[in-house]
Amino acid sequence: MKLSTSYRQILSLSVPIMLGSAAQNIIVLSDNVFLYHYSSVDFAASGLVGVFYLIIASIGYGFSRGGQIIIARRNGEQNYKGAGTDFQSLFIFEAALAVILFLFLQYGSHSFFKLFVNNPDILQKCVEYIGPRSWGVFFSYLGVSMIAFYTGIARTKFIIYDTLVLIVVNIILNYVLVFGKFGFKPMGIAGAALASTIAEVVAFIVFIGYMVWDKSNRKYELLSIHSLVIKDFTNMFRISIPIVFQSILGIGSWFLFFSFIENVGKQELEISNLLRTVYLILSIPCWGYSAGINTLVSSFIGNKKRQAVFPLIIKTTKLNLLTTMLISLPIVLFPEFFLYPLFGKDDMTLILLAKPYMLLLLGILLTFGIGGIFFNGLIGTGHTQTALRIQTIFTIFYIIYSYFMIKHWYFGLYWAWGAEIFYWLGITIMSLLFLKTKKWHFLKF
Repeated sequence: MKLSTSYRQILSLSVPIMLGSAAQNIIVLSDNVFLYHYSSVDFAASGLVGVFYLIIASIGYGFSRGGQIIIARRNGEQNYKGAGTDFQSLFIFEAALAVILFLFLQYGSHSFFKLFVNNPDILQKCVEYIGPRSWGVFFSYLGVSMIAFYTGIARTKFIIYDTLVLIVVNIILNYVLVFGKFGFKPMGIAGAALASTIAEVVAFIVFIGYMVWDKSNRKYELLSIHSLVIKDFTNMFRISIPIVFQSILGIGSWFLFFSFIENVGKQELEISNLLRTVYLILSIPCWGYSAGINTLVSSFIGNKKRQAVFPLIIKTTKLNLLTTMLISLPIVLFPEFFLYPLFGKDDMTLILLAKPYMLLLLGILLTFGIGGIFFNGLIGTGHTQTALRIQTIFTIFYIIYSYFMIKHWYFGLYWAWGAEIFYWLGITIMSLLFLKTKKWHFLKF
């Protein structure tokens, strides 16, 4: 990869990742749309259990981001065999981690949900979803390790095709299994879970086939057995574990937010689930640019071009805000037109109930669009422990704010969702201040 700070390079790396890194978001959208048309109880439950499974997925994704940063650094140093060794370490680690999380989902998730869910019908639906969905953790974790490798070496085009396979298979199977088409029994939320799991299996097989066929990765010696040492795993664990905790803190606080909303009422949970679905889709550009800035920052540092890092973050932020505005404004201003095909039944009741919060959602997206890039630029430098400290501070604030604004006083959903803006404003300011110190210039791994 020839390094430059051009908008073209940022786009060429980030655009394919937008789909790849947002695969779980797209699966959630697909599940929610079909479940909305199947049952209001299934749809309400999918909001809560969907966030829970995003936490599970984010653990594997967090470790893969750490591996991606290390692989990008090795690639920037032109240590290609080292990058291949780091990938194999990541792959083995993700496989072991998948076994642990699978056992938790199978045997501990019911007790976990009982701690947060009051409605017995929603509790039952959450358990129905987790049963078949838990098998997907193996293919999800191993899949993100392969995405991390191709993102780390800045060859991301195939991620588009593999994600398209995932999306198409998921949509088709959702239609068949949720509603019970072509002789299948209607499965509701359990069918959505099974559809998502099978889609991840198919996407994983396709990606494995591509890696074996791809001749351009031969210099990384991926098919050779490398001498893996404890240092490879500890180095990756040291970089990755703060990113994992960041993901758990971020999405875990969201899970608490939704559990607070569930205690308020079913209608509030449905509205928040619709807002969450729109938020997840409209934030896809930011997730793509964030993963891209991880790779670019780490590669530039590995190539001894630290002076280019900050201009690169600024350019990526501008691109992200422009992209986010282009896709968000039409939906925010005309939700009846754009959301009715997905969330309209005989009327637009839910869409009209959610409409007053759309401008607030745009404010959240723009704040996230700045904070997400600066924060992930900081992560790309390798200072993941600093990033964890920053996120911990504002996650604690987020949870306390949400608790009082929802469970204690409850001023309405507008003030409840406002927590997102305060959260990302704080992270933006702290990330910017740290990057300005240039302490990250001296970190090596």
